[in-house]
Amino acid sequence: MHRYLFWFAGVIAAGASLVGPLANAAHTSFSFHMTGHLLLGMLAPLLLLHGKPLTLVMRGLPTQSARRLSRLLNSQFIAVASHPASTALLNFGGLFILYRTDLFVLMHQSTGVYALVHIHILLAGYMFTWSILYTDLTAHRHSFRLRAAVLVVALASHKVLAKLLYAMLPAGITTSDGQMGALIMYYGGDVIDLALIILFCYSWYKATAPGRITRAV
Repeated sequence: MHRYLFWFAGVIAAGASLVGPLANAAHTSFSFHMTGHLLLGMLAPLLLLHGKPLTLVMRGLPTQSARRLSRLLNSQFIAVASHPASTALLNFGGLFILYRTDLFVLMHQSTGVYALVHIHILLAGYMFTWSILYTDLTAHRHSFRLRAAVLVVALASHKVLAKLLYAMLPAGITTSDGQMGALIMYYGGDVIDLALIILFCYSWYKATAPGRITRAV
């Protein structure tokens, strides 16, 4: 039951950032845009991942389809795409491109670009969270030390970007609104980052607790 609750909570978090009052306000306010960014790119992926959708899909598929999905998950492409360094680059590198180029302005002028950017934010956030926590099925596991190093660098880059936004706002944004948005990104991200760190450290503790056969690398 808790998996369904996590999944629906994640869908609600993502949906709130895409439709409704918050999404409408995000078109004209950077502060509301950044609130939606935190919901879509950080909170929703964390909640959706704990719904373990891949596990449910694998169990629900016919045998042949499950085998094909298993082969895909074991493929070299997924090994590269799901590497923590790859997902961190995809996630936080994408944010740097969004906010430090004209893409942010273009996104608000084109419905297609707007949709693609938000799909990327959700998927990149999900891939990054999945590659750090391994809460759902994964065929390519990496050591706790590697994932911890990537997590530290990734979270630091999020902070750096928030500070850059505070100092140098994207075009077309008022100073007060832009700086408030940067503060929401900085401090709002802290709350979700803390949850991610606690979950990661707990999984590390479980794997290395006295009496456990499995040891972290």
